This record gives sequence, structure tokens and C-alpha cells, in this order.
Amino acid sequence: MPGANGVNAESSCQALCRTLVSQNGLQRETADISQSVLYTSLMGLLLVADKEKEQLNLGSGRVGLRNIGNTCFLNAVVQCLSHTRGLRDYCLLKSYRHEKCSAEEAKLMEAFSQVLAGLWDTNGEDTVVNPRQFYTIFKEAVPYFSGYSQQDAQEFLRFLLDRLHTEINRRPYVRRTGKEPEQKYAKFRIAEEAAAMWKKHLERDDSRIVDLFSGQLRSSLHCSVCSHYSTTFDVFCDLSLPIPKRSTAEEVTLKQCLDLFSQEEKLDEENAPMCERCKRRTESTKRLSIQRFPQVIVIHLNRFTMSRWSISKSTVCVSFPLTNLDLGPYGPVNCGPVLYNLYAICSHSGTVNMGHYTACCLEDNGWCFYNDSSVTPVSENQLQTNQAYVLFYQRSNSNATIRK
Repeated sequence: MPGANGVNAESSCQALCRTLVSQNGLQRETADISQSVLYTSLMGLLLVADKEKEQLNLGSGRVGLRNIGNTCFLNAVVQCLSHTRGLRDYCLLKSYRHEKCSAEEAKLMEAFSQVLAGLWDTNGEDTVVNPRQFYTIFKEAVPYFSGYSQQDAQEFLRFLLDRLHTEINRRPYVRRTGKEPEQKYAKFRIAEEAAAMWKKHLERDDSRIVDLFSGQLRSSLHCSVCSHYSTTFDVFCDLSLPIPKRSTAEEVTLKQCLDLFSQEEKLDEENAPMCERCKRRTESTKRLSIQRFPQVIVIHLNRFTMSRWSISKSTVCVSFPLTNLDLGPYGPVNCGPVLYNLYAICSHSGTVNMGHYTACCLEDNGWCFYNDSSVTPVSENQLQTNQAYVLFYQRSNSNATIRK
């Protein structure tokens, strides 16, 4: 952005910095936002925003994917990601080519973008896209998925997002030399400690995948012996929620799953981490909450449970809101409503050994059902089934785009 545009970009960076500080309740002197990290990240985002102003000539998106041998898990996940507009537009505009600092060749990102280009081709009506090249490159990068056996869709999604992030990272690779010294934030407030940990994360991992899908979990631990409280923060790209035990005929709500996920958990000495004050494992209680909300939150309904000898599947119907899912109660105290709207569902039908994945995605003219190469309209009242497995929600609050 040469000339006057460069000045505008500079002031935009400063404005976004001020927004960050005010939203996190930080004082300027304690915010400690690295100048280089902030500037390069925001400049990259502004460049992408400029490029995204280009008019994208899109088809309807109602194009199927060929099943090339037990690849329904891939097809369902790709259709859901294809309807993640912030990722779709970024891929179609090839914005990663001028953003990335990773030494890795963006082979998978190029192949993934090629698949999306086929799905959104203006001349793509009544055609089917073959994802073979994309899947071949993915299996080269992640050999765990080699062969033609059925795979878990949520597991594939995690590996795919991680690999795409690695290829388009805005940060150059830095070799980690042994265990890093543990940071002490005792004098910080929780929000300041969380912001410091997030800043540290962005210094190494910063991409469009992070912009869209990454959030921050807070884990609070209370020692029952000395009453010491400790807090840790972890980055997440999806929330894996337990399903409350019910009979198949009974329905549970997504709120009940979230409540179970965030409720206090008792840990015995064997399963508890080391107490910082007692210097030993003690009986503790643990509670999870969301410290930083992503733009896109991926919710995995944990239908599959493993025992010593087998894997079983829950067929309990979990009802979920299509609009205005409020995750505010699971975030920081007094954070207010944090609203999300549903735009895609990955479903699993059948049993553990004989299953099939499909997707439902929201289009401009309503919902569509994606079953490999077949695409058909579907009504809203057909979305709530006991087959829903992975839910994709887009944040609707006006401040959702502030990520740095």
C-alpha cells in the first residue's frame, strides 16, 4: 500500500490496536503488544481486506463431490468449509500467496483452493468435482489417512486445518530449542494473562485459519488441600462436547452439552496435575470456560465413545439453535451475549463400522443437502436429527472481526 494508502493502513493499525486494548480491559502500559507482531499481522489483514473488495464472480455453490473410495468424510467436511465464506473467498482470491512467510510450499492449499474453485464455478451447474488430486496431496502430508478405509470427519477436519495453517503461516518457522521457561503471570489479572499468552501464540502461529477458527480456552484448577487456584490457557480450533446420557427416545439440547462441558469436574490424585503450591498431585476441581471466542466456532458432538474392547455410538438427538446461539454464559464474567448463527452441519448416519457422512449447508436461497455428488434443497425443519455430528457456527456480533 504505497503513498497515501500506507498512511491509512498505519492509522487503521493504530485504531485496531486501541480496540484490542479497550475490549480486553487492558491499560496501555500493560498491554505489551509487540509492535512488529501487531503491525505485520494487521497489515496482512488489511491487504487481504483490500483484495477481498475485488468482485468474486461466484456460482450457486450447489455442486457435488465425487466419492473416490470411502471419501464421504472428506466430501462432507470440504462442503462445510466451502461454505465458510471467510475461508472460501480467501482461497478463491489466492490471498495466501502474498501473505505467507512459511518456507513450506502451499501444495495442499493450492489443491484445496482448486476444489473450491470448481464448487463455486459459474459454469458448474449440474457438474461434479473430483477431489482426487487434493486427497492425494493430503495423504502425502498426513500418511495416517493413507488407504481407502472410512475415516472420522472431525479428525480429518483437525488434520486438514492444521496442515493448511502450516503452509500459509504468516510467521517464519522458528525451531524450538528444548523446553521453554514457564511464564509467570501471578501479578496479572486473568484477562492480561490471557492476552499475553495469545500474543505469544500469534508470534509463531498466525494465519487465516487462526483468524477464523482459533479461540482460547481457560482451565481453572482448585486444589482441595491448600485451596490454591491456578489458571492455564490453551488454543482450540473446535469444541468437543460430551452428550448427556439419555435413552434414545429422549432429546437433549446443545445447551445441556455445553453445560456438561463447562461444569466443575472432580479430579482424584492420580488424574490431577501437580499443585503449584503443594508440589504434588492432590485432589482438585477443574472447570473449563471460553476466554477468547473465534469468528467461526466448530462444535463436535462426541457421539463415539471407546471402551476397552469396542467403540459405541450415541444416537441421542441433540437439538441446536439455527440462529442466536449465545455462548456468553461460557465465557469471561460479564462478557455479555456472544451470538452465533449456524451455517453448516456435518452428519453421520449408520453405525460405527457401516457409516456415511453428509453435509447440510446454508445458501443464499436456503439450506441444501450434500450427499457426495448429489445436491438437493432441504427445509429447516429437516436439519434437527440424531445424526448431527459437527456444527459450524459463524459469529454474528459486530465486533467479531477484531481478532488481534
